[in-house]
Amino acid sequence: MITGNTMVLKPAATTPVATLHLGRIVSAIIPAGVLNIVADQNDLGGILSSHPDISKIAFTGSTATGSKVMASASATLKRMTLELGGNDSGIVLDDCDPAEVSAKLFASAFGNNGQICIALKRLYVHETQYEAVCANLAELANNAVVGSGLNADTQLGPVQNRMQYDKLKALIEQTRTQGTIIAGGDCPDLPGYFINPTIVRDIADDAALVTDEQFGPVLPVMSYSNLDEVIARANNTCFGLGNSVWSADSARAAAVAMQLDSGSVWINKHGDIGPDTPFSGAKMSGVGVEMAEHGLMEFTQMKVINLGKNIAV
Repeated sequence: MITGNTMVLKPAATTPVATLHLGRIVSAIIPAGVLNIVADQNDLGGILSSHPDISKIAFTGSTATGSKVMASASATLKRMTLELGGNDSGIVLDDCDPAEVSAKLFASAFGNNGQICIALKRLYVHETQYEAVCANLAELANNAVVGSGLNADTQLGPVQNRMQYDKLKALIEQTRTQGTIIAGGDCPDLPGYFINPTIVRDIADDAALVTDEQFGPVLPVMSYSNLDEVIARANNTCFGLGNSVWSADSARAAAVAMQLDSGSVWINKHGDIGPDTPFSGAKMSGVGVEMAEHGLMEFTQMKVINLGKNIAV
């Protein structure tokens, strides 16, 4: 809106309430028609993305849906920003304090119960730190309080919808034959879509839990011995939203970060974004830029007026 555009905002069909409440709040602040919010039953996306009166699309969601949005918008060559799926890796170097780094890794992976596009979703730990980090993560997972957000002591809530809940349970069952579950792997006896935070070790890079975006409270932890090897493993994905490097030596971590193929790389933290920092995805994790001046310019159309000399009369 700051660039002078009117907008149509459509929340996901499974999460409309907060966005509709936002509409109620801003309706008393901005002129009518500037922000228009429509909710649906997952049946309006194609209509909006192909509508000739819409000139720009900004979509956040899965890579599969983003591909459909791009295809639907292609007939009218709409400008678009797509912030899509991620399978963010974290690489723990051999100079870390396992106790200190584990708490930060757990928070990076299980914030919002793992249901964040830039959550840490694959973890590679140097072989000298592997046992300690796995043990620490398992302890943190086993001690986490899972329950309703209405309870003050709750740390992790439910999976957002039944389809994702069923997908995650099936993925955990598949993982039982591919790795070693050292925490979680089950569902608490609570009404709703609750899954206990799950840590999986000794799992191969080609397992579905490692290659796919789980988008939930399940974290695979893999060991490595060679730095060049683990950089190649981290880059061996169609996704490129974010990565993180963890080290006691920030210069050493930065050298690794320069070799990772993603729109963002964090050092000794993960998922830190803000309105003043550009955010974009590489590979199949997105198109265009969000946030900061770069993101603002995505909602403008360049226009050049080239002035010649006055014509003599």
